[in-house]
Amino acid sequence: MTDVPALPRVWRPRTTRFVAYTTAGVIVLGMIVLAVVVAPQFKLFDRVLMVAFGAVVAWILHMLARCRVGADESGLTVVNAFRTRRLEWPEVVGVSMTSGDPWPTLDLADGTSLPAMGINGAEKARAAHQLTELRALLHTRGEAPDPT
Repeated sequence: MTDVPALPRVWRPRTTRFVAYTTAGVIVLGMIVLAVVVAPQFKLFDRVLMVAFGAVVAWILHMLARCRVGADESGLTVVNAFRTRRLEWPEVVGVSMTSGDPWPTLDLADGTSLPAMGINGAEKARAAHQLTELRALLHTRGEAPDPT
């Protein structure tokens, strides 16, 4: 049995955040440089739109990079790209992640499931450790822990 992590606890991917924020910076900087050096037939409005397009792409990348799963005394907070959901411990029945999955899936008491994008399957060893911690918390905090 693994040790139960201390609360509060937050799991978030490292690689996704690094790639997303680096790419966002390169895109915004590239669009600014392009807006400055583009041919003279492009007007100010066109140049502003170039920078605005870079900002929109950067915002989308930020939304992907902000994904996380947080645990505290009362439950889980799952922050996915465009939705945040607060769950009490009894609402989460289990968590599953098979080999090759991009992130784990939380099985909820109402029969639905919720992706937890804050644990990134591409970071294999880190994801396995984070998944083990989350399962340990679910086992100790959930309403109906697994009989062993």
